[in-house]
Amino acid sequence: MSRVTAPLLGRRFYFVGIGGAGLSAYANFARAWGAEVRGWDKQETIFMETLSGVELDVGGEPAAPPGFEVVVSSAHLGRAEGRSRAEFLAELVALRRSIVVGGAHGKTTTAAMIAYVLRELGQDPAWIIGGVVPQLGGNAGVGEGWLVVEGDESDRSIALLHPEIAVITNIELDHHATFASVAELETFFDEWAAGVPNVIRAWELEPVTFELAVPGEHNRMNAAAAHGALELVGISRADAEPPLALFAGVGRRFELVAERGGVRVFDDYAHNPTEIEVTLRTARNRTEGRLTAVYQ
Repeated sequence: MSRVTAPLLGRRFYFVGIGGAGLSAYANFARAWGAEVRGWDKQETIFMETLSGVELDVGGEPAAPPGFEVVVSSAHLGRAEGRSRAEFLAELVALRRSIVVGGAHGKTTTAAMIAYVLRELGQDPAWIIGGVVPQLGGNAGVGEGWLVVEGDESDRSIALLHPEIAVITNIELDHHATFASVAELETFFDEWAAGVPNVIRAWELEPVTFELAVPGEHNRMNAAAAHGALELVGISRADAEPPLALFAGVGRRFELVAERGGVRVFDDYAHNPTEIEVTLRTARNRTEGRLTAVYQ
């Protein structure tokens, strides 16, 4: 094992909150890239099942062994001193040729599209995405190729990430506790993009016209943004289009969860007014029958 294939060789990390979707993924990356990994969480979770062979502390209070670098999840910042998960992610991004996707809407799907096409074309990507992607086997995967990451502007942490390619899907003020105005948000993204060599701004693109497995005009725009990033990687549209057309979506993004007696039930994250509007429009365009919306 060399520092080319294992850039974290010789490092030791203790992850506080290792049972979460995000930190469990980071722990797997650290281990795959050569580091010794241990961790703590207040209770067992399904994400710990991916950490076979990792020494885990469950319950009580976190206690990092001497000599271990501590990485703390957002949910446990008061329990231990150490680097934030955002700071650790920034290191991962710096260790690989990376693509970071940010924006108000569509970043999970766009990042998943990019990672899926790269994998289908034999590029052996790595990815860390904020949603479960059934075709990829989860929200994260370790490969030796490009690293595809979904960034987060809600706490400004995307500014810590310095990829080779940035994709900005769209800009809308939906984190009012972080940004006082649309102008402030636009300035934030402009300043981040200024430090990235290659930037795709999705609103400057035309939606794709070929048939997708995922419905809606918004997904045609997501696919256009994915195409733009893939072209910068060196993948032609002719090569990218077939796998992109087969991309089946992300969990809880207009996900078909049941069908019985001619009635189809979809689950959607839909966490702000714009996304609820898009989801309902997509649903209406897919049926001539009655549309019932249930809000949880």
